[in-house]
Amino acid sequence: MTHAAALQDAIDFAQAHEMPWPRDPAADPAHWGVHHEDPPPYNVLRGPVHARGPVSGVVWQRGQEIAAWGEPERAELTFSVAKTYLAILAGVAQAQGLLPDADEPVVERVRGIGFESAHNRPITWTMLLQQTSEWEGWCFGLPDTVDRNRKVGFDPHPPSGRKGDARPLQSPGSYWEYNDVRINQLSLALLHLFGAPLPEIFREQVMRPIGAGEDWQWRGYDDAWVDLPAEPGRPARRVQSVPGGTHWGGGVSISARDQARIGQLLLDGGSHGDLQILPTAWVRSMFEPCAIAPFYGRLLWLNRDGRNFPGASTGSAFMVGAGGHLTWIEPAHDAVVVLRWMNPDLTAGFTRRIALALAVAS
Repeated sequence: MTHAAALQDAIDFAQAHEMPWPRDPAADPAHWGVHHEDPPPYNVLRGPVHARGPVSGVVWQRGQEIAAWGEPERAELTFSVAKTYLAILAGVAQAQGLLPDADEPVVERVRGIGFESAHNRPITWTMLLQQTSEWEGWCFGLPDTVDRNRKVGFDPHPPSGRKGDARPLQSPGSYWEYNDVRINQLSLALLHLFGAPLPEIFREQVMRPIGAGEDWQWRGYDDAWVDLPAEPGRPARRVQSVPGGTHWGGGVSISARDQARIGQLLLDGGSHGDLQILPTAWVRSMFEPCAIAPFYGRLLWLNRDGRNFPGASTGSAFMVGAGGHLTWIEPAHDAVVVLRWMNPDLTAGFTRRIALALAVAS
């Protein structure tokens, strides 16, 4: 099979298997999103959402776009792909000297937002980034218990308990769990660390330097507002904290091409041209397997055993979001692949086909 034919086969496969959610969430709200899986009263949207387009995506190799389909310039909700953007922002904080040691307890630099209890005090930034924190509490009206026993598609050892049950907590750092309330708590901690809204930091420190467009948005829940105190040279501000996904609405709306730009930044070790945006060591740490969950890095899904993402190399990494969203970073072929709105149950069929096309091109 030729390179062009292999690429087209992958694209045809993706477009033949669109995510079954309705394109307009208002048209059939009972079958759109993931919040329906939560126990009441938490099974409702708390932030804005919007209609989507068709299955879309791009393939970049050696920094050049070699394929595109659907509507790659359309800003789409990307759900938990935004988690990785929080890890990128933590890297920006380290580059600015705000986060010199990710293994330091969060409470050492950020106080008064829920890290003071005996259970939460040992929690480090690394634990939050690897989803091993076991943080306990409430974040903007949502308890961490709502996402305990969460089952996600790429977890090789899904929990056996019922979602929302208050299973016994383990000590921080000793148990891996995919938990969006804890991710929102990480976002809140980063907001206080920077002392500025995260979308502003992301735009100025990441998106504009890598040449991204201006039509992306990162929005919070309707009630997720906090007061930042005045500091020398900075007035007091009331700002919105943003979630690391669209589980309860809000989150990042962004085009496939801008997602590819972010993936390329990580593929290039945090650099863009002559500009070093993220410390190389920080990017390397994002790809390092968590000791107790080797399928996961710092808010990146890994493929070290080759099982989760067939065809992808064992050095690859994925940003994954509900609704069929992937940003695939593939060092073996110097490539970045973005996929939007394909049925995630068929991810393996897509990754195998794209891997074949990349191998032919190499």
